[in-house]
Amino acid sequence: MDLSNLLTNVAGELFAPTTAAFALAAIGLNVHFGLTGLLNMGQAGFMLLGAYGFAISTIAGWPLWAAVAVAIACAVVFAVILGVPTLKLRGDYLAIVTIAAAEIVRLVGRSTALTDLTGASNGLLGNSFKHTFSGASPFPDGNFTLGPFTYALNTSNSWWLRLVAWALVALACLLVWRLMKSPWGRVLKGIREDEDAVRALGKNVFSYKMQALVLGGVLGALAGILFVLPRAVQPDALGRPTTFWVWTILLLGGAATVFGPILGSMIFWASLMLIKSVMRVAVPPEVMTVGEIEAFGWIVVGVTLMLLIIFRPQGIMGDKKELAIDAR
Repeated sequence: MDLSNLLTNVAGELFAPTTAAFALAAIGLNVHFGLTGLLNMGQAGFMLLGAYGFAISTIAGWPLWAAVAVAIACAVVFAVILGVPTLKLRGDYLAIVTIAAAEIVRLVGRSTALTDLTGASNGLLGNSFKHTFSGASPFPDGNFTLGPFTYALNTSNSWWLRLVAWALVALACLLVWRLMKSPWGRVLKGIREDEDAVRALGKNVFSYKMQALVLGGVLGALAGILFVLPRAVQPDALGRPTTFWVWTILLLGGAATVFGPILGSMIFWASLMLIKSVMRVAVPPEVMTVGEIEAFGWIVVGVTLMLLIIFRPQGIMGDKKELAIDAR
């Protein structure tokens, strides 16, 4: 086993575009659950809509800023359509509705009736929508080495994408931190703890919930853009498992915290890379194939989520007093 190469690969996952994308999605989920107490199990739906909105607009010839605006608009419309009939639900009832809504988005994306628009189950090829983002890069073409890490400057898995991705994560963290300290954020925390008491104070609980759903959904849509830029838009890649990965990341780092989603995403993806890399070397092919090792890595993720819920639901950075799951 090449230990140096292994550690480099694991360390590279700490600031990879996928890590940033899931950190941003978890920040959005943190607005839903950590601040407001909404059990949204459909964050993958917001991510997929953002990815489709960006990719389809770019393929249609729209500039970068307009494609991003379309992705955000898709998330806002989806949040409103989803929120109007469902935000009066609580706990697991809301969870059931949101996971069903995300599945509807995925199945619509897979529909053969929309093949010309979404590519159906084959999705949209990355080369058809990445050019505007790469064209906005201030860097020249070629590779750049920083320490043990060598990546292209402008292609799919590039330094340019990493820079933009983590800048968005930093801005989202700053936004959430400011909102948590604001009167608006305190109302959201009050709704999380006891929405009837907040309603008795004259606050429009439904309006605040809708605002939180829209904001978290927009962050999820931006995360979807970051997720597909190094790859293609494929509906099954942003299905049910994606939502559970985002939940695992949020609970691992700590809900209702500013930096918990970032820490959770880094630990999640670096640990997964470490487990798979070690097993590929240490486990003989006749014992476990590469596909079985891949599946085993996700089994570890599932077990981790179970153990988190049982033994430390507040996560690494969280406070158990801040974690309120209202299942009424």
